[in-house]
Amino acid sequence: MHYVSMVHRLCRVTMTVVGEQIRRPRYHGCMTTPSVEEIGLIVVDHGSRRAASNEMLEVMAQMISQAVPYSIVEAAHMELAEPSIQTAFDRCVARGAKMVVVSPYFLLPGRHWDQDIPGLTAEAAERHPDVPFLVAAPLGLHPLMAEVVNSRVEHCLARVAGEVEECEACAGTGRCALQNTGRDRASVSENTAV
Repeated sequence: MHYVSMVHRLCRVTMTVVGEQIRRPRYHGCMTTPSVEEIGLIVVDHGSRRAASNEMLEVMAQMISQAVPYSIVEAAHMELAEPSIQTAFDRCVARGAKMVVVSPYFLLPGRHWDQDIPGLTAEAAERHPDVPFLVAAPLGLHPLMAEVVNSRVEHCLARVAGEVEECEACAGTGRCALQNTGRDRASVSENTAV
């Protein structure tokens, strides 16, 4: 895969946290975007008490590192598990990042994207005052999300029909099964058998 290097101008931003509130950003002039080798990407999710969920983010971060031009990619959890945003930010800088981009692995905008992640990232950046950061948009209404939803639904329907194995999210859980609370389960199985 080939990537075209483009020079962008970014305004250096400082966000300050006061109690529970994040003050609006202050802009500190413009700078030239570092090379892709000097941009650290942090993929951050909510975090879970369930280890398997946290491990899935590690796998996703590895998948993302294979798909993006940035050589520094780290996973982080907003809360409940390590690595934290602070740990991931520190790792990015230790690996040579001159700028850090935090990509929320969240579907839609909300409090975590609007307040929590920017606040935690600003706190993490305090240790590295010369390293600007950006909190990117959540996945949102990106056109590829419709394809992802369709792919998941198609796979689940094929699983119920006995055509494929469980996906990585359902593996070993028995969750990818047709449910019916109003009728006998045996009749549901008979009516859906292919």
